[in-house]
Amino acid sequence: MDPLTLFALANGAVSAVKAGCKLYKDIKGAAGEVKDVLKDMDEQFKKLHPPEKPASVEAKKQFIEEKEKVKELNKKANEGAHDGIYREIGEHLGTYYDNFYKCMAVFDEEERRAETEVYTGDASLGKRALQRVLMRKQLEQMSVDLRELMVYQSPPELGGLYTEVEAMMKHMGETQRVLIARDMDNQHAARVRRKKRLERLRVEIALGITGLVMAASVGLIFAIVVEDRIRKYPHLGNGWIPMTEQQRIDAAKPKIYTGR
Repeated sequence: MDPLTLFALANGAVSAVKAGCKLYKDIKGAAGEVKDVLKDMDEQFKKLHPPEKPASVEAKKQFIEEKEKVKELNKKANEGAHDGIYREIGEHLGTYYDNFYKCMAVFDEEERRAETEVYTGDASLGKRALQRVLMRKQLEQMSVDLRELMVYQSPPELGGLYTEVEAMMKHMGETQRVLIARDMDNQHAARVRRKKRLERLRVEIALGITGLVMAASVGLIFAIVVEDRIRKYPHLGNGWIPMTEQQRIDAAKPKIYTGR
């Protein structure tokens, strides 16, 4: 469970919530009698660009695009599109808090382990500690920004949604904290067991290779000794085991062949 991945997921969820809140606010603002909104826009545009100071082609184009956007938002509002966005915002909030509490749980577990275990990672202890502090502060600031956005800068119903999701995820986050700590303990124990198995396997392989080398060396020494004995004492025979005196006497006797 990588904190950087969890942090990235939380950050992406915050961006999605902000975009959803803006769209929801725009749609709610355009709901109702679109004719009055368009009429007000026309009046404001005429005030900004009286006959003696006509608008540029670019300004007219932008104004037309804004009117079309209002019409489109009004259409979405009448079709209930803001209800779907409301649900999406709630899902993105859940994603943010889910990864927020997971990230915090991982941080707490890593800090707890740092007090009892020797760190063997690639990054320095100082770098990892600084990384945890910065990500923790950024996550906490995200929560502050989300609350400010949804409670004070968006339609009231989004503030209610934020409060409900926050309360629900806080309870679930505490549960997740316990489960994540337990899961990390299990993963750590599994890594320790796997490391011990690999070390034991390496030792067994090393012993096996050593045994083969020693056996081959002993066999080679025996072969050299036997070859030297055969060369120096041919009367003892060509076998690995020298012939006894009786075997040499029997071998020296003439052979009698009997037919069938």
